[in-house]
Amino acid sequence: MSTELDLAARVVELTRRLAGPGAEAEVIAVHSAEALTRFANSAIHQNVADATTTVRLRLHVDGRTVAGSTTVSEAAGLQSLVERAVEASRLVPPDPAWTGLTPPTPLRSSPGFDEATAAAGPHERAARVRDFVRAAGGLETAGFCRTTYASGGFANTAGQIIEGRTAEAAMDGIARLDGADGMARRAAPRLTDLDGAALGTRAAAKARAGARARELPPGRYEVVLEPTAVADLLDNLAVFGFNGRAFAQHQSFAELGAQQFDEAVTIADEPLGATLPFDLEGTPRDTLVLVDNGRTTAVSHDRTSAAEVGAASTGHASAVSRSWGPIASNLRLAPAPANGTLASQAGKGSQAGNGSQARNGSQAGNGAPDGAGPTAASARALVRGMRRGLLITDLWYTRVLDQKSLVITGLTRNGVWLVEDGEVTAAVGNMRFTQSYPQALGPGAVLGIGAEAIALPDRWSGVRYTAPALHLKFWNLTGNASG
Repeated sequence: MSTELDLAARVVELTRRLAGPGAEAEVIAVHSAEALTRFANSAIHQNVADATTTVRLRLHVDGRTVAGSTTVSEAAGLQSLVERAVEASRLVPPDPAWTGLTPPTPLRSSPGFDEATAAAGPHERAARVRDFVRAAGGLETAGFCRTTYASGGFANTAGQIIEGRTAEAAMDGIARLDGADGMARRAAPRLTDLDGAALGTRAAAKARAGARARELPPGRYEVVLEPTAVADLLDNLAVFGFNGRAFAQHQSFAELGAQQFDEAVTIADEPLGATLPFDLEGTPRDTLVLVDNGRTTAVSHDRTSAAEVGAASTGHASAVSRSWGPIASNLRLAPAPANGTLASQAGKGSQAGNGSQARNGSQAGNGAPDGAGPTAASARALVRGMRRGLLITDLWYTRVLDQKSLVITGLTRNGVWLVEDGEVTAAVGNMRFTQSYPQALGPGAVLGIGAEAIALPDRWSGVRYTAPALHLKFWNLTGNASG
């Protein structure tokens, strides 16, 4: 039995003793550790590490529900947690939405755990930073390399007792040249899978290719979104679209069984190996297919949202899921089949991009090795299939304008290029967009999908999106972002 599972079991026994035999209780204890090496001006300026053990109790007694947590794991701290919960339960109103506890349920099999990543020290992260900086060839660089580890144990008064652990590594860096930024980022279950030199080369190539950017007029452009941009689509789809609470309250676009996406689109939440194998309510996690060949098949649920619609929990309970909704945090957009990319249908795009057709000098051939130009290997074949449109590296500062249709506004970032007849011809200044994400991925709108899906870190530990590049028929660019 792990230390965390022992803590959870001890709190359950304390609850039985202090709250009485009729009380229902669930306890999760998690030890989480994050270590971060940050660099700026091409030099490491910070190494930080944090480790915390948190015990969280949710108690339901006499029809009332309370929750509390502590980071004091000694006996006195655990007893205080239970006593405070029992006292608070006498003061809160009844909870008619209580759905009971997770019954004893076995965990699904998880991928192997990498001890070396969990134990990695600053020198191992610093080595990847050094490789990134050197590969940038003198350009100004900044970013981070991090490793995370979590070990958790869960127990409840219904007899569910489970434990698990997970580790992850991530790197995110930029290179800058004359105001042009290039970026590269990756996430991986093992630190040894992160190649700092490859990422530095990639970021520097983007920065060099982004020089002398020109502005294009707003319009509806055909686009190739690199995986880093596609990750933002997955993030917003998860938070606002496939959210079980939003679905239950009819605030989501999701219609189960409907063909809402292009038939090339398959999206699944794949949490095993990326996070603990169970959620805050002790429900085991598993792969959840949200979109299958364009047809919406599921949304993410905790026990509360599942009860509202007559479904079962999908293992997405969190500390805020009853108020904000259960969110799938490890979405993966399936790449094209192994026999090659989904054919880019260059002649079927909107071709609605405005602006001069004149070429502005080749920035890099699409056939160049990854890192030698602005187009990553994951997007290169899709760019070749585009008659005229834009190659977009990243999206940021995205905000929801209308949740039901998931219309998003935001900015491009870290490089945009004009593509003409399958070749990158000019760097373009960053632009603002306003676009419905489901519409952009709708039936007939996906012209190509890359053959390689890349794991990408979010700002928060435990969140990871895996995405290929996408060739989309249209993207609404609404203005320039200069100045």
